[in-house]
Amino acid sequence: MSVRKLFGTDGIRGKANTYPMTGEVAFVLGRAVTSYFQQNLSRKPLIIIGKDTRLSCYMLEQAFSAGVCAQGGKAILTGPLPTPGVAFVTQSMRADAGVMISASHNSFEDNGIKIFDRTGHKLPDDIELELEKMVLNPSLIEVRTGDQLGNAKRLDEVIGRYIVHTKAALSPQYSLEGLRIVVDGANGAGYKLAPLVFEELGAEVIALGNTPNGTNINKLCGALHPQNCSDAVKKYRADLGVCLDGDGDRLTIVDGNGDVIHGDKLIGLCGKFLKDNNEIGPTNEVVGTVMSNFGLEYYLQNQGLKFTRTQVGDRYIVERMRQSGALFGGEPSGHLVFKKYSTTGDGILAALKVIESIKFYDMDLADLTKIEMFPQMMENIIVQKRTPFEDVPEIKKAMKDAETKLGKEGRILLRYSGTEALARVMVEGKDIDLVTTLTGQLAQAVTKALG
Repeated sequence: MSVRKLFGTDGIRGKANTYPMTGEVAFVLGRAVTSYFQQNLSRKPLIIIGKDTRLSCYMLEQAFSAGVCAQGGKAILTGPLPTPGVAFVTQSMRADAGVMISASHNSFEDNGIKIFDRTGHKLPDDIELELEKMVLNPSLIEVRTGDQLGNAKRLDEVIGRYIVHTKAALSPQYSLEGLRIVVDGANGAGYKLAPLVFEELGAEVIALGNTPNGTNINKLCGALHPQNCSDAVKKYRADLGVCLDGDGDRLTIVDGNGDVIHGDKLIGLCGKFLKDNNEIGPTNEVVGTVMSNFGLEYYLQNQGLKFTRTQVGDRYIVERMRQSGALFGGEPSGHLVFKKYSTTGDGILAALKVIESIKFYDMDLADLTKIEMFPQMMENIIVQKRTPFEDVPEIKKAMKDAETKLGKEGRILLRYSGTEALARVMVEGKDIDLVTTLTGQLAQAVTKALG
């Protein structure tokens, strides 16, 4: 397959108003998406367009919408809505495609565009490649004129659909009455509706990260910065804290002691919970990525569950789930996918299932997540180029030396970020001193060769 030039691990992403995240590219991409999903239709395609709270979303939303209209599509603008909400609404309204304008956990200067098909699933690589060809060569897109042009409208009430759908994921035998929950919306797409979901289910909510101004999304708040949430949990003696990221498709959970729960431990807890409730699926499989800790794999095996790894990205987890019939998967970063309820990671929904597991076992979250993890270290190195690691002799030698020292009690993972100019070096093993030393040596080799 040809190498994609625009699309990365999770759509197109970059600095807003700098190629490729410009209004011009968004306009052509709007045309390309509409043209692609127009095939075999005898009507104008319906495209859902959601966004988070970044300042640049206004520019990209309008530009993409203009492209949809120019190509004869009908655009529905939802306003701020979490990524899983866009996926759900696309499916619920029987739209032909859905688009989320967001750079997820990145700072406000960045932005991105993710695309869903009519079933609410992220596009596979081959379709993204087709769209790229049209964006890079707009002459491939047939020009529409006259009454072939489309239109756009804003439809804020779609948010209500998503709230009802998400609340239904909590088993009807449970409510959140009596719970005090700190909810940090990261000043992002879920800033308003996340507290609503928990309140409508009966919880007392202390809301943080709920005053977006266009530039404070993810700024010292949300899933990547849970300290404020942790402090609030202790201050208000809350039962737990829920931190979303900018587009609401992942979460960080803080227990009642104010301690952050590792994402792999949440995967382990939810996997066991689903198995004990006969909801894990016929394959007894949990799907994760190469980033998950060995400790999670061992824990799941002891629970009688199979653990399958994919490359990084929740869409690859979902692709594996669709192939194998698995019903649950996740990433240590906080993307948890409950296939029965959602086609993508959903931070709010995942929090409800974690709370449901607490109620099912009638135990504190801290006790439920006592799952031993192997020491793991990761360093991010800014790189000037993305040469395959195996083609760089210095890196190849450093990796071989490290693997020899680790033996069978650890592993090494080198990968490039799908959204940033970074190389990620991860080392995992039982001996923390050895892990620390090897991480430093590998990071030095990568920096010297590619930095």
